[in-house]
Amino acid sequence: MCPRLAGAMRLGPRPATLGLLLLCAAAAGAGEAEELHYPRGEHRADYDREALLGSQEEVDEYVKLTPEEQHKRLKSIIKKIDLDSDGFLTESELSSWIQMSFKHYAMQEAKQQFVEYDKNSDGSVSWDEYNIQMYDRVIDFDENTALDDTEEESFRQLHLKDKKRFEKANQDSGPGLNLEEFIAFEHPEEVDYMTEFVIQEALEEHDKNGDGFVSLEEFLGDYRRDPTANEDPEWLLVEKDRFLNDYDKDADGRLDPQELLSWVVPNNQGIAQEEALHLIDEVDLNSDRKLSEAEILENQDLFLTSEATDYGRQLQDEYFYHDEL
Repeated sequence: MCPRLAGAMRLGPRPATLGLLLLCAAAAGAGEAEELHYPRGEHRADYDREALLGSQEEVDEYVKLTPEEQHKRLKSIIKKIDLDSDGFLTESELSSWIQMSFKHYAMQEAKQQFVEYDKNSDGSVSWDEYNIQMYDRVIDFDENTALDDTEEESFRQLHLKDKKRFEKANQDSGPGLNLEEFIAFEHPEEVDYMTEFVIQEALEEHDKNGDGFVSLEEFLGDYRRDPTANEDPEWLLVEKDRFLNDYDKDADGRLDPQELLSWVVPNNQGIAQEEALHLIDEVDLNSDRKLSEAEILENQDLFLTSEATDYGRQLQDEYFYHDEL
């Protein structure tokens, strides 16, 4: 489960920017999506095209391309993935490309949001403009006064954390965030100077005993086992497994600040590596664990429904297929 979504469900409110809220909203249906994507464990390529090309308009644009144009643009993308120009795509090259694609589209989304948030078009987004875009009004909570209503207090806490993140992203102490600072606010995982802030924010929320670490009990939050249940629910078993096998790298039963970072920040590297391995398993016809252009073109449909081409989206984006890149 997405740690931010887990926070909303069990662990209490988390830092929330628009990007993180959207991420968790998407994660809410992750279980269902996984079943649709891999029914009975078999990869369903048409799901990628249906669900991840995006709007019907994007699908229409995709199918308008002639097979020859698809072929030409895909060959251009293959050459760009092939960093050492040896004619083959390795797991490492595919993984690096997918991670770069993730970052590119995240940055593009933030740039589009910046224009929408900058109401007066002065080149910066003020805290008031952020509030107006998010909530249609300026919200101002007293930092020192808790609210009686539980839901309102949860929202107050989220809003104050957003404000702290906004202030941290504002490096030049100006009246608002410029584009680079806005990206740091929306995607702190992509900006080095926000790393310490993200870690401290997570520790403040989860490190209940103040020892600078997050134990398994703190990781699970305020969950209490149902005394009438014979066994733990499946989600709890999954979360325990992730704590032990994914996050607690040194196996000392607690998450240090760097391990904590791997929990609260999306791990695009792992996702990219899994997709790279999946492509090699499916497309590598001669079992040499690398992909030639011929192998990819022979399996063009599969490659175009993968994250390596952002589910075909890169064929519409000159940043990826244009020869001048």
